[in-house]
Amino acid sequence: MNARTPALLRAAGLLLAGLATGLFAPNQAHAEPAPQAEASRHSIPVPRIAGRLHSADLGLVINSDDPYSVAVGAYYAQRRGIPAQQIVRVSLPLRDTLKAAELEALAAQIRSSLPAHVQALALAWSRPYAVECNSLTAALTLGFQPELCQRTCAASAPSPLFNNATTQPFTDLGLRPSMLLAASSVEAAKALIERGLSADQQLGKRGVPEVQALFVSTPDSARNVRAALFPPSAALKALGVQVRQVTQPLPALQRVVLYQTGAVRVDAANRIPWVSGALADHLTSFGGQLFEAHGQMTALDWLEAGATASYGTVSEPCNHVQKFPHPQVLLLNYLQGSTAIEAYWRSVAWPAQGLFVGEPLAAPFGH
Repeated sequence: MNARTPALLRAAGLLLAGLATGLFAPNQAHAEPAPQAEASRHSIPVPRIAGRLHSADLGLVINSDDPYSVAVGAYYAQRRGIPAQQIVRVSLPLRDTLKAAELEALAAQIRSSLPAHVQALALAWSRPYAVECNSLTAALTLGFQPELCQRTCAASAPSPLFNNATTQPFTDLGLRPSMLLAASSVEAAKALIERGLSADQQLGKRGVPEVQALFVSTPDSARNVRAALFPPSAALKALGVQVRQVTQPLPALQRVVLYQTGAVRVDAANRIPWVSGALADHLTSFGGQLFEAHGQMTALDWLEAGATASYGTVSEPCNHVQKFPHPQVLLLNYLQGSTAIEAYWRSVAWPAQGLFVGEPLAAPFGH
């Protein structure tokens, strides 16, 4: 632990103290009804985190058949200093969705090519992003769940990474969390990577202006179900973070490091004053369908607006809160110095349909 850790943990403890949180029973879906069950609450203590992932822990996967992937992969390897033995070159079709057999071949090649010390994966492409009804990041990390494609609103297998403090997930659990380095162009991807780099170890220090973590409630009752899990408004002065529960219309915003809401889309997201390393996501059905014409804002749109990492589902999940990032788990992991990939993966209990996108190693509180 470093000298800042006791103050950080006290601040995190104040945020959780006396607050009952929980993973709620499913409510009515956006497109299909979810099974009805009695709502319940239970406390979810967020464990202390010691350490985080670094470049030496990350495997980089490049699709040799995709010019975007080749260019972005080379840039990321150079800027993050990814060792050559941790880079895998594969051959994948340039389409949105893989078949299960194609996933198996990809997973086998990655397993056989990477050294055992590699703990997580950066996938240097924007498509493919799905494996049938599963997200590519979840299927590659946890394995393909074909039964979900028959009933996408059903509960999916729980993730061993949820609320787990391990900083060595492959060593401890045999799992490598993955994140897609997705963007609309090579230049946009390079800007994303630079945001991740410039974020590192920049927040939670003396003399740094305060940042805001925003949890935005909306009148969209089907998508606003996470509001019950939002942390209370609090000023965490030891970290220079103001946690705010707000409603629309939004108050004046300054230096936003986290933004969560439930809505089809967020208007003028590019005018939000993001800081480097910001996380942002919204609860809706198809935020992980990055290039489909479904009328909903996507995780890629958050990155294009200026966020550094995001999350969205690739098939109709219904509004089970377990299928989306848990607000308190995400916030408290990030504030303890975790990387974007660690904080996001630890925050989703049922991630089979969820796509993790962004710059994996961004760690603005990672002193």
